[in-house]
Amino acid sequence: MTYIALISSVLVGILIVFGLKPGNKTVQLSLAFSGAYLLSITILHLFPEVYLATNNSNAGLFILLGLLLQLILDFFSKGAEHGHIHIQENTIFPWALFISICIHAFMEGIPLAHNHNHEFLLWAIVIHKVPIAIILGTFFVKSNIPKMNAIIFLLLFSLMSPLGSLAGENITILTTYKREITAIIIGIFLHISTIILFETSKDHKFNLLKFIAILVGMFVAYLA
Repeated sequence: MTYIALISSVLVGILIVFGLKPGNKTVQLSLAFSGAYLLSITILHLFPEVYLATNNSNAGLFILLGLLLQLILDFFSKGAEHGHIHIQENTIFPWALFISICIHAFMEGIPLAHNHNHEFLLWAIVIHKVPIAIILGTFFVKSNIPKMNAIIFLLLFSLMSPLGSLAGENITILTTYKREITAIIIGIFLHISTIILFETSKDHKFNLLKFIAILVGMFVAYLA
C-alpha cells in the first residue's frame, strides 16, 4: 500500500498536467497547502518521534545536517523540490536535476520503514509529491527533451521513495541509525516547507489565497 501510494502520487501529478493543464496560481496554491501540511506533520509528529527517543542528544546536529544537505541538493536541482524549476527550450537532459531530486526522494522514503507515525509521514510525502510531479511534468512538456527520456525520468522519480522505504527495511545501517536518519529528514522537510511558505510575493503583498491554503494545510495536519 505504501509503495502504491508513493508511485500514484507522481502519476496523479502527471495526469493533472495532461488533463487539467493547471495554471501557475493553482500550482502555487497546491504547493502552499503541501508545504503547510509537511511542516505541520514535521513539528507535530516527527519532532516528538526523535526527541522522545533515548540517546537523542545529537538529534539537533542531524537536523542541521539535513538542512545543509538540502541546501546542497538545491544547488543542483535549482529548487525543484519546492517549485523553483525554470522551463527552458533546450534538448539537454538535466542530469543534475535528475540526480539531486532522486536522492531527495530516496531519502524521504527511508523513515517510512520504521517510523511510528508511518501514515502521517506517508501522506505528507504523497501530498508533497503531487505538485512537484506537476512542475516536473510541465517542465518536460514545454522543453524539447525527448519524450522517452522524460518518461524514464518521471518513472525513476516515482520509484525513488518506495526504494528508500525498502532500503530502510532491509539495510542494517539504516535500521540501526533510524532516529538519526529521521532527524536528517526533519532538516530536509524544514528547509523545503519553510521556503515554500515564507518566501515573499512580489512587492511583499499579502496573498490571501495562499494564506488560506496554508491554514487549511495546517488544520488538516492537526486533525490527522
